[in-house]
Amino acid sequence: MNPKTELIPDDSHASTENTFDSIAHVSRRAFMTTAALAGAGVATLTATAQTREELLAGRQGDYASDAGPANQPLIDENPNSHMPPFTDHGNMGPIWYSFDLASRRVQNGGWTDQVTVRELPTSKSIAGVSMRLTANSIRELHWHTSDEWAIVLTGTTRITILQPDGKMYIDDVGPGDLWYFPAGFPHSLQGIGPQGTEFLLVFNDGAFSEADTFLISESLVHLPPEVIQKNMGWSRESFNMLPQTQLYIFEGIQPPSLEEQKRALGDKLETVNKYTYKLSEQRPDPVRAGGSVKIIDVDKFPVAKKLCAAQVTLKPGGMREVHWHPHSDEWQYYIHGKGRMTIATTGAAARTMDFSANDVGFVPIMATHYIENTGTEDLVFLEMLAAPHFIDVSMNAWIAGLPDNLATAHTKLPLNVIRSAPQTALTILPK
Repeated sequence: MNPKTELIPDDSHASTENTFDSIAHVSRRAFMTTAALAGAGVATLTATAQTREELLAGRQGDYASDAGPANQPLIDENPNSHMPPFTDHGNMGPIWYSFDLASRRVQNGGWTDQVTVRELPTSKSIAGVSMRLTANSIRELHWHTSDEWAIVLTGTTRITILQPDGKMYIDDVGPGDLWYFPAGFPHSLQGIGPQGTEFLLVFNDGAFSEADTFLISESLVHLPPEVIQKNMGWSRESFNMLPQTQLYIFEGIQPPSLEEQKRALGDKLETVNKYTYKLSEQRPDPVRAGGSVKIIDVDKFPVAKKLCAAQVTLKPGGMREVHWHPHSDEWQYYIHGKGRMTIATTGAAARTMDFSANDVGFVPIMATHYIENTGTEDLVFLEMLAAPHFIDVSMNAWIAGLPDNLATAHTKLPLNVIRSAPQTALTILPK
């Protein structure tokens, strides 16, 4: 089994065989410099001036004309933002951003960029970081105030994490697999093999910042040298040799094998708690004609107590059914393909946007939404929730469970039409 392609159902390998390798080469869409305006809530056309007949028929006549200046590549990238469906209404704030617009910090050894509440102001509960480590390069030993959930996109990452009881966990994680670090647990990351590694990090705090983590270099050099000597036994000469500035991401040397490093830990090796998870080996459930889903939450990954996910694959024309999450905002990361999403929330606000690889989507807690594959290849994306369990409510299942009188009273539809809809939650719908 090829772990790089496990994230795509077997019958779709031909079209998306190199999904995770391709992420490392997603071109930075220079033409999208102004796209943040679209994601940040540029006003959409509203239906307030239209009659009910015009609404039912959709926009007619000259509504779609646009004789002024236009950024055509941006319009082509997100046509549903430029000319939204007639059902869109109001302005709920931004629901889209792209890592291809984020400010990138580049160092010898790799780079990082992030989408936080500063880039996507509506996402106050979840933030994301994209990071690349070249061969043998290291993300400095550090810890932070938020839990960290991660998925490897390309290559192999060696992780270490120290528990408060002094036990150390160490493992290698490949494409499509996960790790999870609780807040305050110190850890490190290193790119293994000639390819290095690239991964997505997700945090249960929208205000998280990669520039504001606790680093071992800064912790040591800013302690008085006499304290260092008293605590560690290191001389003043040793203190003077410590890095005077943060390392953050830096080039390293090839480490010993994983088994050798585990043996060296002896009885300090943690073997009970598992901080990594082989999502690449998990079978999808459910599998439908329109696609498949892998749900990973605390029941499968016990250390992951504050973040969970669904990895969704949609066939062309397939759709993640209309639903909402009663206990968390949803933060999405698009891995492959093209799709669109409409969100409907309180106050009759509704917004439709298009999404491509390396984009982020955001859905407020309890807001109704769907995701549809609008491309010609599989659409693969993550639904992240800041919660231990993955829970959603299906619109179809709700309507199906309503007594006949309530269903007809609220939809104004004949009962036979109402009951022609799916009578249970399907999660994925076909074309």
